[in-house]
Amino acid sequence: MKSEPWQCPLCGGPLTGEQDLKCPSGHCFDRAREGYWHLLPVQSMRTKAPGDSREMVAARRRFLDTGGYACFSDGLNALVCSLLMELPAPSLVDAGCGEGYYTARLVQALRASGKTPSAAAFDISKFAVKAAARRDKGHAVQWAVASSFAIPVADAAADCLVDIFSPAAAQEFARVVKPGGAFVFAVPGPRHLYGLKEVLYERPYENTVQDVAYPGFALEQRIPVHSMLTVTGSTILDLFAMTPYYWKTPRSGAERLASLDTLTTELHFDFLVYRRAHA
Repeated sequence: MKSEPWQCPLCGGPLTGEQDLKCPSGHCFDRAREGYWHLLPVQSMRTKAPGDSREMVAARRRFLDTGGYACFSDGLNALVCSLLMELPAPSLVDAGCGEGYYTARLVQALRASGKTPSAAAFDISKFAVKAAARRDKGHAVQWAVASSFAIPVADAAADCLVDIFSPAAAQEFARVVKPGGAFVFAVPGPRHLYGLKEVLYERPYENTVQDVAYPGFALEQRIPVHSMLTVTGSTILDLFAMTPYYWKTPRSGAERLASLDTLTTELHFDFLVYRRAHA
């Protein structure tokens, strides 16, 4: 990946610049004070502020800062480091990076293994990307507001693309990942957060397990990560606010959860490792 990884979201031309990015066609994008780029065209925004709200981003940041999902982040780091073992300067793309917790720790792990990675990360939520860029004091990652379904990154730019619980845009991922490169997709396992769902719902359910085939990729392996989590006080509601259940839970379930002092639940993530087919 070139030092400036972005391409124009309007015409696909290369973007260059420091305080603003310009393409050969004259499209221009300013750099935000926090250091990120806004590469989501207005015509692609269905709402004024798509993606996670400021409140959801803040809740996720508070929860992740407790280390509650560190086992998951550590598993991701070990997996990607092994996939990129032979590359001294790998290029990484994080699609749907949220507030940047996993991206930042992954770049740190790659550096600790002796590599000099380049990393581009984006999310459709301006609030999430702003939080990520604000925390990245060393500018280890290039951050942008963008959509996975119109990724502003050049063809075959990434040695590895990671997607942590975000929608899979298979066609765009196949365009961005180099032939022979890896796509790591993190999905919830069957019992993920089951203890939380036992409180929220009268009839809690397990998540469906599927090995989805994506054009241009071959599924190589499914790697599970299991753990138990106990949270107390306001951290319970922070965990709830960063899940999709926050939007579809009956009031009675949310009230039961709010009355708890302690919650113990299973954590179960699966990493699906796909390999980009050679041309």
